[in-house]
Amino acid sequence: MDETLLRDLTPSVLGVLVRRGADFAAAEDAVQEALAEAVRAWPEGPPRDPKGWLVTVAWRRFLDATRSEAARRRREDAAAAEPAPGPAPAADDTLRLYFLCAHPSLTPSSAVALTLRAVGGLTTRQIARAYLVPEATMAQRISRAKRTVSGVRLDTPGDVSTVLRVLYLVFNEGYSGDVDLAAEAIRLTRRLAAAIDHPEAAGLLALMLLHHARRAARTAADGSLVPLAEQDRGRWDRHAITEGTGILQAALARDRLGEYQAQAAVAALHADAPTAAETDWVQIVEWYDELARLTDSPVVLLNRAVAVGEADGPRAGLAALAALDASLPRHTAVAAYLHERDGDPVTAARLYAEAAAKAPHLAERDHLTRQAARLNTLRPR
Repeated sequence: MDETLLRDLTPSVLGVLVRRGADFAAAEDAVQEALAEAVRAWPEGPPRDPKGWLVTVAWRRFLDATRSEAARRRREDAAAAEPAPGPAPAADDTLRLYFLCAHPSLTPSSAVALTLRAVGGLTTRQIARAYLVPEATMAQRISRAKRTVSGVRLDTPGDVSTVLRVLYLVFNEGYSGDVDLAAEAIRLTRRLAAAIDHPEAAGLLALMLLHHARRAARTAADGSLVPLAEQDRGRWDRHAITEGTGILQAALARDRLGEYQAQAAVAALHADAPTAAETDWVQIVEWYDELARLTDSPVVLLNRAVAVGEADGPRAGLAALAALDASLPRHTAVAAYLHERDGDPVTAARLYAEAAAKAPHLAERDHLTRQAARLNTLRPR
C-alpha cells in the first residue's frame, strides 16, 4: 500500500466531488470512506487508474449518503447526474482546497486541522495524536470547521498570506505522536510553491528547509536542548541547506521581498557559517531591520536585540532590549544571556531562573534552569 500516493491523491479527489456539486463536508466524508476502502482492497490488486478508482468509489459513497429520506429531495439533481465510470479529469484542485481550509472564518487551530485532513490526507486519529488531544475532540473540531466552510465558493483569488500562515503554524508544531508535522508542512508547502508563482511561498519553503536542516543537532542524547552556538554542525543536513538556499536565492532575485524570505535569509546566514564564531551577525542585524519594516513585530525586535548583542557587543544588545516590552515571551531569557555575555553572572543567573519559571515548554524550562545552576556554581562562596 502506497500511503504517500493516497495522501497525494486526496485533495484532487475531494476537488472532483466538490466540482460535481457535493458540499465540502459530505464530500470529505465520502473521500475518507473511499480511502479506507482502498486500504482494504488495493493490497490484493491495485487499480491501473488509482485516482479514477477513488473518485468512483467516493462519488458512490456520497450518493449513498444523500439518498436518505431527508436528503433525497435536496440531492435529486446530484444523484441523477452520476457520471459514467472512466478516467478522472486531470484538473488539480489542491490550490482551491488550500484557500478553503485557510478561510478567514476559521480559527487558526481549526484551519490547521482541516488542512491536515483535507489537503494532507491525514486521519482524524493521526491529527489528534500529533496535537496530543483526544480523537473525539479533534473530530469535533474538524466537523465544526467543515460545517463552517460548506457552501463557501471561492470565486475570487484566495489570500495567499493566510494559507502560508496556516502552513507555518503546522511546521512550528514540530513532531509529536506518530506524525512528523514539520515534515508534513514541508511536503504541503512544496506542493503549494509548485502550484503558484509566488516568492513568499518559495520563501516559506526555504525557511522550513533551512530550519529543519538543524533538527538532528538541536537536542542531546538525553533530550536536552542544545543552543545554536553549541550545535554539532556536522549533523546539519547539508542537502536541505543547499536546496533551501537555492530556493531562497531564486525568490530574492525577483525583488519582491516578504517576511518569509527575510526570515529564510537569516536562517541561511546561520547555515552558511562554518562555526558559530564565523556567523555574519552584521548582515543578520540588517535582515532583522528589513523584517521589522515588513512586520512591525515585537518578536522580531527581540531577536534583533540578540543579533545586535553579537554584532556590536552585549551592552548594545541590552540597550536595544531596554526599548522593548519586558512582558514579551523570552524577553527575560534574552536579558539573562546578554548579561552573562556582559560579565554579570549574578544578574544572569537570577534572570535565567526567572525565565525558567515562565518557559512554555518543559525542555526550554530545563535548559534555562541548567543555565542558572551553571552560573550559580561558578559564584565564589
